Amino acid sequence: MEQIDVAVIGAGVTGLASALAVAERGRSVCVVERHPRAGLDTSTHNSGVIHAGIYYPTGTLKARLCVEGRHLLYDFCMRHNVPHAHCGKLIVASEDAEVAGLEALQRLGTANGVEGLELVDAGFVAQREPAVRSVAALFSPETGVVNAEELVKALQRAGEAAGAIFLPGTIVEAADRQAGGMVIQTGRESILARAVVNAAGLYADEVSRLLGGERFTIYPCRGEYAELTPAKRSLVKALIYPPPHASGHGLGTHLSRSTGGNVWIGPTICFQARKDDYEDNRLPLEAFLEPAQRLIPQITFDDLRLSGSGIRAKLHPPTESFADFLIRRDRENPAVVQASGIDSPGLTSCLAIGKLVGEIVSE
Repeated sequence: MEQIDVAVIGAGVTGLASALAVAERGRSVCVVERHPRAGLDTSTHNSGVIHAGIYYPTGTLKARLCVEGRHLLYDFCMRHNVPHAHCGKLIVASEDAEVAGLEALQRLGTANGVEGLELVDAGFVAQREPAVRSVAALFSPETGVVNAEELVKALQRAGEAAGAIFLPGTIVEAADRQAGGMVIQTGRESILARAVVNAAGLYADEVSRLLGGERFTIYPCRGEYAELTPAKRSLVKALIYPPPHASGHGLGTHLSRSTGGNVWIGPTICFQARKDDYEDNRLPLEAFLEPAQRLIPQITFDDLRLSGSGIRAKLHPPTESFADFLIRRDRENPAVVQASGIDSPGLTSCLAIGKLVGEIVSE
């Protein structure tokens, strides 16, 4: 039987950052990943936005770890040559009635510790994004974008350099509590770990039950994207958002320019039953035209083409609007540390989440 201090289940950015933090504390750690490569689910099926921390209730883990994680992520990207852009974002009011909402967002973001938020007029917007129609906007200079696939690779390299062991293509089939921790059974081996980190993303609820941990439900929520044709990508310089959904379920279908120059329109929001359904009943391309034209009126249907989709791992059903990250020692099985329900701003927060997981494991 192999013995190790910490086993991390899941090699998305949450699991990779957790393994890195644990390894940097001098503990032995392995990462068990069912896919042949790291980061193939939610971590690389998103807009790649580095969020400032504006939207989340003050005092929540999402608010705190987003702000902390943003600083850590920019620094990590610089040190590890991960493609990123510290480009700023405009949250655009298309009509006067939306300005009060921007003022409320500014107050919330400032309370969360977000730096430099500024309510700006249409002239400011026109200088940064000439194609955008607006009456005002909230400018967030600390928002940016990152190449998520390259971030995943860099986190894995950094973890390996610190001593973390990665076990791709490995499925946890069973787990048993022992006096010294947990015995994890895979198809290849048995691993005795003093602590197990549940960073299984969309499958964190199933993994928690397998580990004898708390019962909760992950609600998969698909987001779909369209993109601008190459000839029209110059219409978008950086990040352009509408005011967030009144439902509280998302930040609105936005326009985001990636580090590679693509311009994505999305994501949409659709709670669904399956955790692996990225393609069935996809929205027609026409569904993306009105949200895009609300921000940039000159976009036409011929300027759009369908793009990818992603699935968020939410801890709340569609009847509710918010659930915080679940990051703490499990209340049913103290050998388990939960890093579950990591939807947005999980990518931005990953290094801060990993740091917190490392602290909990060391307690």
